[in-house]
Amino acid sequence: MQYKYDEALDQWVATNANDVSLKLMGCTTNRTGEIGKSGETYYVCKSSNWQVAKKIEYDTYQWAAGEDGDIKRGNFTDVQYKYDESLDQWVEANENDVSVGFGCTTNRTGEIGKSGETYYVCKNSNWRVAAEIDYDTYGEKCTSAEVGKTMNGKETATNKYYCSSKGWVSLMGGWSWGFPKEARLNPEIAYGTMTDTRDNKTYKTVKIGDQVWMAENLNYADSTKMPSLKGKSWCYDNKTENCDVTGRLYTWAAAIDSVALANDADNPQTCGYGETCTLPTVVQGVCPSGWHLPTYDEWQTLFKAVGGSSAAGKALKSGSGWSGNGNGTDTYGFSALPAGYRRSNGNFNGAGYDAIFWSAPPYEGNGGGANGVYLYYVNESADMYYCDTDYGYSVRCLQN
Repeated sequence: MQYKYDEALDQWVATNANDVSLKLMGCTTNRTGEIGKSGETYYVCKSSNWQVAKKIEYDTYQWAAGEDGDIKRGNFTDVQYKYDESLDQWVEANENDVSVGFGCTTNRTGEIGKSGETYYVCKNSNWRVAAEIDYDTYGEKCTSAEVGKTMNGKETATNKYYCSSKGWVSLMGGWSWGFPKEARLNPEIAYGTMTDTRDNKTYKTVKIGDQVWMAENLNYADSTKMPSLKGKSWCYDNKTENCDVTGRLYTWAAAIDSVALANDADNPQTCGYGETCTLPTVVQGVCPSGWHLPTYDEWQTLFKAVGGSSAAGKALKSGSGWSGNGNGTDTYGFSALPAGYRRSNGNFNGAGYDAIFWSAPPYEGNGGGANGVYLYYVNESADMYYCDTDYGYSVRCLQN
């Protein structure tokens, strides 16, 4: 019978076959965790007995703690290991850990790594091929405190993202009514604000050249205060919530406030569908006090400020929401939305494809037509458009 001395117990205790075969001093209390070898078999000292060791136990023997995600080759094999700080231990790495260059660990959940041209995201301690939204928004917070925030992609600047209550979501891929109007604004523009005192709605504004424009479509609807609106303005698909996104669609008579023009004591004008009239130089129309419906010439001034009419469509359209890859650069913060329009028969069309804004040039008549500005999803230009006055289009107001 052979015995081993256990210093922690201060006594001799019986050995076992492994104590002898390892030709080491016996596995004792103080030697817990030590590694031994007999032939080709590794053993680890546990509970005062040598037990066959797992590969990771002998391959990482006597390793000190590393920095979280450190990678290191094993003592006896070519296997590589990563240090997981939250577990306070070395764990086996995989080929993605090695190719990315640092381990995906508990504390690194959500981090982005790259190998060659492939991005990876750390999930459940494993690198997985990342979706574009993972790396394009990497490092940008989207908690409950940031809901409503928008950003351009970090890798693809033309991509747009919106911070929702469920995290970052892409604004790309065509039109959706599911995002608030603020999600379509350019996050790199310092917008101003104005409040319409008639209903206390607040709008973003933007200065382009020497002009100050509303950066959102008008959404004024009170037909009691403004009788011209009665039966002549609508929300797309007759859904009130859609007006909160793209504003209202107005007929020509509503846009110019035809009732106010007819009641003008100095120059009464009967304007509307099929009527010919002479408009004042400045038409406030449906716009708030201090703002007016832009004229043909004022639209042309805007086009010139953004590079000319041939480039104005691209420059003025919002950076997301347009179908068929028709998004603009929104370089100046005008943020034109593809709000569509309402036909005289009551049908709604064009959401995601068309933005049409009323203008206030001298009324052209000719069977009910007037000028408007037309932005189309496949065009980079902005065109003046002959509009039927009994159709419903958007209104952008210009500061006086």
